[in-house]
Amino acid sequence: MNNFLRTYSIVCGSKGVNGFEIGNKVSDDDVLHISFSIEKSNSETPNNGKVQIWNLSPSSLNVLEGKDCILELKAGYGNNRSIILVGSVVSAITTLDNADRMTEIEVVDGKVELSDTFLSISKNGIVNTKDLYQEVADTMGISVIYAEYLQFPNFPNGFSFIGSAKNALHKITTACGHSFTIQNGVLQITIPSKQIQSSAYLLSSESGLLGVPKKITIESGDSISEKKKTGYEIEYLLNGAIGINDIVRIESKALTGDFLVIKVTFDGDNMEGAWKCTAQVIAIQ
Repeated sequence: MNNFLRTYSIVCGSKGVNGFEIGNKVSDDDVLHISFSIEKSNSETPNNGKVQIWNLSPSSLNVLEGKDCILELKAGYGNNRSIILVGSVVSAITTLDNADRMTEIEVVDGKVELSDTFLSISKNGIVNTKDLYQEVADTMGISVIYAEYLQFPNFPNGFSFIGSAKNALHKITTACGHSFTIQNGVLQITIPSKQIQSSAYLLSSESGLLGVPKKITIESGDSISEKKKTGYEIEYLLNGAIGINDIVRIESKALTGDFLVIKVTFDGDNMEGAWKCTAQVIAIQ
């Protein structure tokens, strides 16, 4: 991967309405100036981020003001781009930046699905947890993935619930010892402080690791346990393929081993400055 050819794409719009797309396929394409700062964690609370775009056209600004507007940001190097953020536009404010116009867009991943989706569930007899998860995900209109090792216990005496999708998921996961989070518009079901899949991403100085891993004390951030743990803060070149609840295999002089990503911040500016990730990781248990 060539780590010097910064590229991005932003697609924005509401369902059934013409939106807009901006970006570049190679680094020397004429492209609008953007920057972004996005925070993700393994919490039930939706992830959020801010995207700044300079000199959007009036028609694109109108799209941002549309009802239920969704923004998808991909970023990377050359043709190797990954999803950095998908979510609902909750605000878009344009201000003057010297001779330019800068629009700051706030995006929340899963806000509408978790808070604005209402469920009424009433089932008798034996009810399997996986069936409930699928029903909630279908009602929210999103896909769901499960940790490879996950077991799905039954509710032996039926299951009843009325309320938001977030509260439904909280009720189910709490009863089963599971945890949930939405990442890039996909519902993840796993066990607190456990990986979503067994494969690992290699991080070394040759594959993007920056500086020296820093030992820190962090909280798990999941829905079940908030116990403080010893972990590490690492920096690496922007890589949207590495997400929450993924495993990274760190190979450096200071630290070697497999670690779970529980928090990550994406910071980027396609013209200058940062184009990197800062993650908090804990040892695989």
